Amino acid sequence: MTCDEILYGKLKLWQPDEGPRVNMDTVLLAAYVRLRSRIESVFVELGSATGAISLMLVLRFPQKFRILGLEIQPELEALAQRNLVENGLGERVSFRRMDLREHRRLPAESFDGLVVNPPYEEEGKGRKSPLATVSIARQGSCCALRDVFEAASWLLKRKGRFFAVFRADRMAEFLASMTGGGIEPKRLRFVHPRVGKRASLFLIEGLKGGGAGLIVEPPLFVRDANGYTPELMKAYELEGLPWPP
Repeated sequence: MTCDEILYGKLKLWQPDEGPRVNMDTVLLAAYVRLRSRIESVFVELGSATGAISLMLVLRFPQKFRILGLEIQPELEALAQRNLVENGLGERVSFRRMDLREHRRLPAESFDGLVVNPPYEEEGKGRKSPLATVSIARQGSCCALRDVFEAASWLLKRKGRFFAVFRADRMAEFLASMTGGGIEPKRLRFVHPRVGKRASLFLIEGLKGGGAGLIVEPPLFVRDANGYTPELMKAYELEGLPWPP
């Protein structure tokens, strides 16, 4: 287990040596979330692992923002609780050990927003990791896309906002599941390793019960000739990714 500094030291996070750890995708998703009003927002995170995204969002939105993180793995939920205490953020964020497939244990339409970094691998495809924490976090053994959108449809209020990061080569499947769950895609941004390379990821914002109309934002490039791009590095600041022009 390691204790790592995130967001240039503004957040200290205990993480397992093997299993889900903070990476670029984690940071980009937290940086992509936007609040559109000054009223209090209550969010839920599906599959919160060690709590990184929930804790980053609480730091990013210091006023009128609360979030509940749901995590099925007891060892990760315990680390999230430790990270919560050691960063002194207990008033506005909480974690619960819970399988997202049991989402009906929570009241329907009780959240203004939902954030999720689903497992990228399709269940039953590829070589299964012998490490349970890896299999659950990356290979969908406890969380298929249908589970994500069934939970989101139940938990989000009407006009509630949905935020996710996912693999670009599975975007068609993702969008079909999303609209099938009554969540309309509203904002989309592709992430490319560099100029001239195909997209590896996409960031998306959806609206439960929203009307048709999707904004495709300019692409985000991870690297250029000088290394990591200035825009990518903005994701590691508290302000998050700037709104594209």
